[in-house]
Amino acid sequence: MKNNYRKLKLKILWQAVFATALTSVVGYILVNVLLEDSSNELVRILTSIHMQEEEARAWYWRVIGNNKEIVMAIGFLALFSAFFYVALAKLEKYLKQIEQGINNIASDSKESIDMIPELQPVETRLREIKQTLKKKEQEANEAEQKKNDLVVYLAHDLKTPLTSIVAYLTMLDSYKDMPEAERAHYTRVALDKSVRLDELINEFFDIIKFNLQDIELEKSALNLSMMLEQIADEFYGVFQKKNLRCELEVAEGLMIDGDSDKLARVFDNILRNAVSYCYENSVIQICATETNGQVLIEFKNQGDCIPQEKLKTIFEKFYRLDDARRSRTGGAGLGLAIAKKIVELHGGVIRAQSENSTTSFMVALPQIERNEGKTGWK
Repeated sequence: MKNNYRKLKLKILWQAVFATALTSVVGYILVNVLLEDSSNELVRILTSIHMQEEEARAWYWRVIGNNKEIVMAIGFLALFSAFFYVALAKLEKYLKQIEQGINNIASDSKESIDMIPELQPVETRLREIKQTLKKKEQEANEAEQKKNDLVVYLAHDLKTPLTSIVAYLTMLDSYKDMPEAERAHYTRVALDKSVRLDELINEFFDIIKFNLQDIELEKSALNLSMMLEQIADEFYGVFQKKNLRCELEVAEGLMIDGDSDKLARVFDNILRNAVSYCYENSVIQICATETNGQVLIEFKNQGDCIPQEKLKTIFEKFYRLDDARRSRTGGAGLGLAIAKKIVELHGGVIRAQSENSTTSFMVALPQIERNEGKTGWK
């Protein structure tokens, strides 16, 4: 980095040396050729404008003759200023090229940024900035398009459960003498559709909140062992619907400094994702251990593997694993993105791997007593 501007520094140094040398040569000529004879020439000029010769000579010695050093210094300074001003035209060219490069970025011009060799480091840096801004703009546009598409999808999905709810409730209200078993069945279906409608509405709020506000943590001492056991119990009914078995292997007394509500949302999102994409009659494993001052939590399920190229994007905003929209498993694509942000705000790491029909989501969180700067995974 120190030698990035060597060419530019040498160029400026050369211009300064050239201006100094030119000033010395011209000054030498003026002093030795003109100044020595300047007294007679100046006296001749003064007498030509009706000044007496003696008066003219006296004026010359009073103003110039007795102040030769000052006059020479002023003369040299004036010459150097004039020559260096000409040399600065080259520096002005450098600044104009930098200005053009900045304008190129500001106007989003499709033209490439090209500068003289001395400004090669500036050219490289401006090109990097332009590429970075272009990439961020593209990512923002893609995220906006994904969000807009998902809003349309969710709006469409809202109609389906709402239409069903209205239909079943109308039927229940119209047929007063409906058999109890049939009434219970329609009531249960209407309830299921209402739950799905509630989930879709929450996804709409997630889209709005994720874009308009930052996630703020309210940390306190948290027993992570108890939290994981409680979450597993709360999912008992969900596991039963797909005949799933949950194996919980959690070390006792795992303590962290965290936000219980936000972390509960992280684990809830991961578990729901595991349930949605696991095989029926399979096992979901939840393991938590402590190592090197970190709590390591792993959620493992058996199901179709996630392609490796998609593993890199599942934590992005509005990403959905399904290419097609599915009302039962497809959500707004925010669950894992929010989970990642919450984990990182806690100073932790989240990652996923999928192979041999097994998918694992792993979270590393720092314990209350820990060595700063170390994580369980990299």
